[in-house]
Amino acid sequence: MKKILYTKFKNIDEIIAEMAKHAAIRKAMTRANLCKFWRKVAGEKFAQNSKPYSMLRGSIMVIACKTPVVAQELLLRKTQLLVKFKPYVESLDMKLTDLRFDAKKWVDEEF
Repeated sequence: MKKILYTKFKNIDEIIAEMAKHAAIRKAMTRANLCKFWRKVAGEKFAQNSKPYSMLRGSIMVIACKTPVVAQELLLRKTQLLVKFKPYVESLDMKLTDLRFDAKKWVDEEF
């Protein structure tokens, strides 16, 4: 029986570096990182009842809200939220021009 040698393995760092060369993947990673800051920006009370849903063209972040009341409260605080997001957006070298709040996008996660 012929012996098979497995010597062309790539380590995980090489794979990630190779994937990061693609613009679409870099963009998705940056957006995912921005979404991680939602809890800090919105505060604990709102973070429990809302979560980032998607990014639209024009650098608009869509936030899924548990109820229309939460969406309305966040809408009233939109200017403050954009100001709080500014340092995070700048550190990621991104743009964030607007926030949209939508109660129809909310999905309860079941485990």
